Amino acid sequence: MRVAIAGAGAVGRSVAQELLDHGHSVLLIDKSPTSIRSDLVPDAQWLLADACEMSTLEEAQLQTCDVAIAATGDDKANLVMSLLAKTEFTVPRTVARVNNPSNEWLYGESWGVDVAVSTPRIMAALVEEAVAVGDLVRLFTFRQSDTNLVELTVPADSAYVGRRLGDITWPAGVHPVVILRQQQSLLPEADRTVEAGDELLFVTPSAAEGELSALLANHRG
Repeated sequence: MRVAIAGAGAVGRSVAQELLDHGHSVLLIDKSPTSIRSDLVPDAQWLLADACEMSTLEEAQLQTCDVAIAATGDDKANLVMSLLAKTEFTVPRTVARVNNPSNEWLYGESWGVDVAVSTPRIMAALVEEAVAVGDLVRLFTFRQSDTNLVELTVPADSAYVGRRLGDITWPAGVHPVVILRQQQSLLPEADRTVEAGDELLFVTPSAAEGELSALLANHRG
């Protein structure tokens, strides 16, 4: 997979190294000469240029990329790069960093953003996930489809403790993804039973979140 990353600061370099470690091809783009630190990520390609310029993205051959990541410290630059990547170069997937939480509402389909990454939102979700039992916690939002990755820790008095996953009728559009149980990651197979304290991860439409939460929080009579 070929990935272009706009922004070669600490965030961009860290993402680049992770992707390289997983065998992907990475191009880092930054307009600041001081950010071009090829010695820190030697296996990446580097381009000293402005990622908001069409000529830069043409030179980068962005149309050959599978993913474009806008990871600069400037929300305006991240939005422009995402929009150009999606509309002018038809990059299949765009990921953009949200720097100012008040700008998060802009990071959607109208600006070509498939996935928006907001550090404050992620941190808040992780805090909620750590302390909430029986409450649905939204971990991630897939902007284009209005679909979310959510987590729910099953309370001990849930009516579904001991039930087979295959016997549970989930709300429309809801799909269990994984069960986290005692430091294990388990596939949601039909014969697997729900246990108290399980952390269940689902992909679900926003409209079905309330129904899903009420379903698993249903107490035994």
